[in-house]
Amino acid sequence: MTTVQTVGAVSREAAEWYAIDWQVIHRNVRRLQVRIVQATKVGRWNKVKALQRLLTCSYSGKVLAVRRVTENNGKKTAGVDRIIWDTPEEKIKAAHDLKRRGYQPLPLRRVYIPKKSDRKTKRPLGIPTMFDRAQQALHLLALDPVVETTADKNSYGFRQQRSCADAIGQCFNALSRAPNTRWILEADVKNCFDKISHDWLLAHVPMDRTILQKWLKSGYMDKHVLHETTDGTPQGGIISPALANCALDGLERLLQEKFPQDKRLKSLGGKSSSVNFIRYADDFVITSKSKELLEGEVQPVVEQFLQQRGLELSPKKTVITHVEKGFDFLGQNVRRYSNGKLLITPSKKNVKTFLDGIRQTIKDARGMSAADLIDQLNPKIRGWANYHRHVVSKRTFGRVDHSILFSLWQWARKRHQNKNPHWLKPKYFGRRGDRDWTFFGETCDDQGQPNRVWLYRAKSTPIQRHVKVKGEANPYDPAYETYFVVT
Repeated sequence: MTTVQTVGAVSREAAEWYAIDWQVIHRNVRRLQVRIVQATKVGRWNKVKALQRLLTCSYSGKVLAVRRVTENNGKKTAGVDRIIWDTPEEKIKAAHDLKRRGYQPLPLRRVYIPKKSDRKTKRPLGIPTMFDRAQQALHLLALDPVVETTADKNSYGFRQQRSCADAIGQCFNALSRAPNTRWILEADVKNCFDKISHDWLLAHVPMDRTILQKWLKSGYMDKHVLHETTDGTPQGGIISPALANCALDGLERLLQEKFPQDKRLKSLGGKSSSVNFIRYADDFVITSKSKELLEGEVQPVVEQFLQQRGLELSPKKTVITHVEKGFDFLGQNVRRYSNGKLLITPSKKNVKTFLDGIRQTIKDARGMSAADLIDQLNPKIRGWANYHRHVVSKRTFGRVDHSILFSLWQWARKRHQNKNPHWLKPKYFGRRGDRDWTFFGETCDDQGQPNRVWLYRAKSTPIQRHVKVKGEANPYDPAYETYFVVT
């Protein structure tokens, strides 16, 4: 009797992928990561290396790495080989092929994307192949527990369970608890990802150095021309943020050793220095009671630290500012007013950049329906407002709402140039709650019934104080397992 294969039958490879118990996979990886943390805390580096090797050779680590690169935002973006994995057969085959022996990464595909701060200026982005991304994700599973264990307490960028809100919260804590702290060193590392010393990374990053060297030296393809890489780690690589953190971690500890909180300085009349360090990625601020201390002692220490890693401060973005003048950090403005009150608000530059983007979206929607325009605007407005909801933002939210409303009124007038305001107002603006002028659009639900969709107002976002993560909290350490579940 002949067996007829049914239409849509699942292949053996696909069945293997579908049969994976992800809870067990996560548990297996987590168990090894916990052991890596414990070995790191007591300085048993040979054991750390052995456990890392065990994790990167494990089936659980491999399938988890493949799952990450096939489910994140870049899953449809190919490298120089133009290959993507979008079937279960391709995914399970890739997991079995993730081996150290014979591995040679391909060059990165160089693309250019607009900078957030200046849309006219573009920055390079290196896109690895799917296979190289999976290898990086696999080795990051083994590296990240070490990085989290040895990280500076007040480093918040590219780390699990930490955010910009935590960095801003620490700024508030450092300045509000020491009212005599008046000076801020605002610093930015110049071309951090592009300039990190390969020699320093190979000598200090606790991971498989043979694999790391291959990634660092893989080069990139730009307009079909192969370019060598002699320094830097590519923006776009999954493991690059962890490598950058490795290079910058230790600066806070160095400053604490040089300028401890309990040390009295003659230059400050026997007072403590109040040197505090807060870093997010390659942006950081350092507080002090004295401008001279920041200029003459703190900044040289920072510059020497960076120089050892092939890095330097950006002259344009590194300034010393009085706290009463205020300074911008991560899109927010921190300022102590003459009455002694410390306030954090959305920065003028951040608000302008956001509104410029909203206006461009509205301008590009000339032939779009109001409902479709709202579908584009609402996620932008909600996301921006949620970012700023932890600081003093209510007044700014109101001004932003008014500006958006004005732009939408102009959009409606240009759309219907022959109609008067009395016709336009009820067609696009209605009463919702206690607000009369709220932009809306008309759609139909699944039953064909008319339905209104409303523009989200930034001011409707509740202001909610952010509880900052503990500096020593480690998501891989069992001692903080319940802490992160609760928070």
